Amino acid sequence: MIRSIVLTATLALIVCSCARGSQTQHATAQAAKPQTPSVIQEQTPPPAPPDSATPATEQATAAQEKGDEPEDDPRAARGDAGLERLAQLPADQQLPAGRWKPGQNYDPLVPAQPTSVGPGKVEVTEVFWLRCPHCAALEPFITSWLKNKPSYIEFVRVPVMWGPVHRADAHLYYTLMALNRSDLVDKAFDAIQNQHQVPVSQNEGEMLKGQESFAQANGVSQADYVKAYNSFTVNSNLQRAEELTQRYHVEGVPLMVVDGKYTTDVAKAGSQSNLIQLISDLAAAEHKH
Repeated sequence: MIRSIVLTATLALIVCSCARGSQTQHATAQAAKPQTPSVIQEQTPPPAPPDSATPATEQATAAQEKGDEPEDDPRAARGDAGLERLAQLPADQQLPAGRWKPGQNYDPLVPAQPTSVGPGKVEVTEVFWLRCPHCAALEPFITSWLKNKPSYIEFVRVPVMWGPVHRADAHLYYTLMALNRSDLVDKAFDAIQNQHQVPVSQNEGEMLKGQESFAQANGVSQADYVKAYNSFTVNSNLQRAEELTQRYHVEGVPLMVVDGKYTTDVAKAGSQSNLIQLISDLAAAEHKH
């Protein structure tokens, strides 16, 4: 009984947040003061200010005094070395042409990741979660952009894979894709977040029943849904999504990845419309190279 209560509470906390590892902090903030809808993405806590030294900082400082590099340079882990190289470039060589600032509006992905698009194409990937309100808020902007984006941009969605609930929602997304029902993505956002359909459950079978009910309500038979749900294609896509979640170092969603080289989000861009312009500019700059 106690285990059941704990699991239920954990699932509820997961649903409340769009950032990895910040469920408890988000719930505490919600209790502390009322929240209004925001375009700013939930993120993990900022690093400690420079004047509050940590053991890692002290170790790096000591190593520098000796003229040596620390064994585990924290800058390398975060990609700060690549960021510094970008920032040192002349303004007309930064991407794109100095309008957006590296480290402020976008970050280099270190190491850069391969893409699955052909020559002359630029891949733009959105890492998202069907239960994330910030992803739902971005969706109309993505939909509008897709109608007018340049033909050289290939847009790809990757559902985030942090835990069991995220995997279940990713399973729903990839099953809809396997059924050629991309038109149901918007409805899935609405059904989950506003209509409270496909509720979170401790049991995969119960989650599947909720997904089947959603699919049937939108013209997909139970047999067809289950067949696609268990298909090799869907399972392969789930495995790849898990790998990309790790390779892209995803800590919050929605996250945009441009050509496997740069990451950005609503908070860094300043707004959803700015984010669309930013990824378009980054993609255009990549297309010229």
